[in-house]
Amino acid sequence: MTAVLPVETFPDLEALAGITHGFTGRVPGLDVKVDRALALQRLEAHHTRTRQDLGLSAAHYVTAEQVHGREVALVDARTTGPVPGADGLMTACPAVVLGIHVADCCAIYLADPVRRVIALLHSGRKGSELGIATAAIAKMRADFGCDPADIVAQLSPCIRPPQYEVDFAAIIVAQCRAAGVHQVFDCGTCTGSNVGRYYSYRVERGKTGRMLALLALTRA
Repeated sequence: MTAVLPVETFPDLEALAGITHGFTGRVPGLDVKVDRALALQRLEAHHTRTRQDLGLSAAHYVTAEQVHGREVALVDARTTGPVPGADGLMTACPAVVLGIHVADCCAIYLADPVRRVIALLHSGRKGSELGIATAAIAKMRADFGCDPADIVAQLSPCIRPPQYEVDFAAIIVAQCRAAGVHQVFDCGTCTGSNVGRYYSYRVERGKTGRMLALLALTRA
């Protein structure tokens, strides 16, 4: 029988009223040395339990196809997923929980507690260089009138130098700040240096599991 590590949370998102988030780690004892689809299938029960533990089991769960692009999709309780062609999800609907899978790539949490809008992005090297964070912040402004000064940005654990040749976390931070987001927080943890706690696509040569990032509006 496998054990599940407690879900990880980030203090600066925890401080926001009415917003729930989480980030799963490695599941000890679970064989995920397989391709992505099968790994996600084996992790499904654990990820479902995480949503339950966070009080999100009744919410409509939406994920993205994740193609290493910069497309950010606006979703609601009618959206079916995985959303084709999207690497980012955005909503103002409290009946929805957003989900993004990562294994070395960064999950970027964006939350505007004033306009009550959230976004969750998948951003690895390519997505960061394409500017998915910039695109998401611009969409929050255009679709909901969000002021970037109100937005809180949080970066999840991801691979970093020296385990990887590009510091795309630093690229993301710089893009958020250039877009006017002052509250940018990076946990600073490298997945490649912590394979006992996280899955790492690079270190484990592509045969590994995925962490799940979750973000939801839970109170108006």
